Amino acid sequence: MKRVNIKNIKLGEVNHVAGFVETIRNKKAMCFIVLRDITGKLQLTVEKANHPELEDTLAQITVDTVIEAEGKIMASEYVKLNGMEMYPDTVKILSHAEPSPIVAPKGEETNIDLRLDYRWIDLRTDKNTLMFKTQSLFVNKCREYLVNNDFIEIHSPKLIGAESESGAGVFKVDYFDRNAFLAQSPQFYKQMAMAAGFERIFETGPVFRAEKFASRKHATEFTGLDLEFSYIESYKDVMKLEEEMIQYGLKAVKETYGEQIKALFDIDIVVPTLPFPVMDLHDVYDELEKRYGYKVDESEKGDLTTEGERMVEKLSKDMFGHEFMFITGYSVDVRPFYHMRDEKGVPCGYDLIWKGCEITTGAQREHRYEILKKQAEEKGLVEDVKFYLDFFKYGCPPHGGFGIGVDRLTMLIFNEGIKDAMFIFRGPDRLNP
Repeated sequence: MKRVNIKNIKLGEVNHVAGFVETIRNKKAMCFIVLRDITGKLQLTVEKANHPELEDTLAQITVDTVIEAEGKIMASEYVKLNGMEMYPDTVKILSHAEPSPIVAPKGEETNIDLRLDYRWIDLRTDKNTLMFKTQSLFVNKCREYLVNNDFIEIHSPKLIGAESESGAGVFKVDYFDRNAFLAQSPQFYKQMAMAAGFERIFETGPVFRAEKFASRKHATEFTGLDLEFSYIESYKDVMKLEEEMIQYGLKAVKETYGEQIKALFDIDIVVPTLPFPVMDLHDVYDELEKRYGYKVDESEKGDLTTEGERMVEKLSKDMFGHEFMFITGYSVDVRPFYHMRDEKGVPCGYDLIWKGCEITTGAQREHRYEILKKQAEEKGLVEDVKFYLDFFKYGCPPHGGFGIGVDRLTMLIFNEGIKDAMFIFRGPDRLNP
């Protein structure tokens, strides 16, 4: 008989199921097993007097052993787990599990680094399963939104021949007889697609940052959702698309997993209203000082400090009753050379802050070759980005876009650290498993 997922079992019929053993209570006359697969859980109830041939098999089963079983599914008012149970006629061990190396003493939590050493075991929990189901749904809903709005999905190279963007924080790798680098983002290739006339593109893929850090939100490799689109009038068009996409994704998350997230994490998923609030960076600092006494030196006001970023969560809620805030008006010194600048020399871009954390940098790009070359010269990057500048010699429409960190967004949905929010974490001291 073909295996069925637990969510698809048929009451009153014989079913074939398989999965991990979550709990086992092997009594003298009865054995109770809670079986778990990716779709749900099911209690197996074995009456030993009816199945003496299963005695040896049941004695070998441990928590996390993988088994398969076949039997009739019956309703039961005494079973708390979905009000049903299986009375198996056969039970077979597919893979025996040794005692878990990451089980903490009762009431204690296992150290995160030990859990990461055995990440494949750590991921078996209900919370982790829900996090990655949610992440998958959110990304797919973003993809759905973009495809419905005529975007094309591309896949840009991650091995590149020149240091990208700022030229800092890149991983250098041996590439036959020369050096290559791991891409910090698909930024240059997204813009190449604009020069190719693709008009609207996106991609989801790995991003690499060779930077040492000690924070709950950084990683050396993470997943980015990036997009770019042409014929915009200003960066406000980019902001509008992003807020609509995020609302679309979070609405699906709330509808599909909102109750489970509340039950397991005690978190209410808030579907944001449109439009998101927008503030100039200087106004943000003025309000932070006026409302909460937070002051920074004038020399720091071209960028948002880490503490200022955290305080924006409270500011946005107090001023607008909103979890999100777009911040504009950053200094040229802290923005990439390819951001377009207005008549006052201010970059035409923004950061999006959610729950006190930056999740996006977006902008209108400079598409005019001579101006772009001049801005690259200002930052001493012309030779490094010559291949990129060539994209704009032969005609390119006005365009803009943004990148959003999938792992960081997952982290914020669940109020977890980045190590928990990533399938496999990569940091300066973490390269395994």
